[in-house]
Amino acid sequence: LKDVSRLAGVPTATVSRFINDSGRLSDDTAQRVRAAIATLGFRPNAIGRSLKTTRSKALGIVIPSLSNPVFAEAVAGISREARAQGYSLMVTATDYCVDEELQVVNTLLDHQVDGLILTVSNPDSSAALDVLDREGVPYMLIYNQPTDQQRATVTIDNVRAGWDVACQLCDLGHQRFAMLTGALQSSDRAEARRLGFTAGVEACGFAPPVVHEVDFSALDAREAIDTLFRPSTPGPTALFCSNDVLAIAAIGALRERGIAVPDAVSVVGFDGIGVGALIHPQLTTVVQPSGDMGTMAARAVLGRY
Repeated sequence: LKDVSRLAGVPTATVSRFINDSGRLSDDTAQRVRAAIATLGFRPNAIGRSLKTTRSKALGIVIPSLSNPVFAEAVAGISREARAQGYSLMVTATDYCVDEELQVVNTLLDHQVDGLILTVSNPDSSAALDVLDREGVPYMLIYNQPTDQQRATVTIDNVRAGWDVACQLCDLGHQRFAMLTGALQSSDRAEARRLGFTAGVEACGFAPPVVHEVDFSALDAREAIDTLFRPSTPGPTALFCSNDVLAIAAIGALRERGIAVPDAVSVVGFDGIGVGALIHPQLTTVVQPSGDMGTMAARAVLGRY
């Protein structure tokens, strides 16, 4: 700071205010400090600065999976907004494990993040969110649909989306339905889609869909496909999957068994990940604006400062 102060011809306190954006400076003074920093190649120490400002300029991001591209799209949207406001990210994944959520949140708090953006298993019963509420740490949920209006979120209406999928499939003439989903207790989003899909099928006058759960982490659809498409009984003609990665796995398993998509069975995914447009047949899916949702979540959290 002293070298920058000397070259710019201003007190060190002025340099500190410029770096920490903690006070008003004239345009001329700010330009002199900026030029001195550039000339000297000065790089402020973020950790040292945070000790004085009690702000780390970092956001914690908690997502269920690093392997599902839908979460990568959301993190990309968060990152764009965070960078624009001078923040860095600390990203961690829980692998859809409820017990991991509290642990990773405590770790991020130990690193003094200024706020968090999270997707949890169940926002209405979350020890991790209880900690954040108790400590007054700013946070925003993304994808979750809490019934507690005090827990703000950026999401879509998953129940309505599931209903719309059912109605579209009914309009196409389907009469036998199934749903392939990750573990429902690990995802309130998947459960909401199941509720909407089931209600939509029943409203069309058909038997409720057969629902088959698989491990979110493994996402192996082969056993589920064998169960749903037994040679001795008619299989479903419409298969709704709770996310695109699972839908792609299902299409692969169906192809291995000689079941043609979409001739013998229609498959619908959820999320709208880019790779779905690259497979054959191209994946039919419900698109979520994940990047925009991430940007909105970051803007909401950072807007509290």
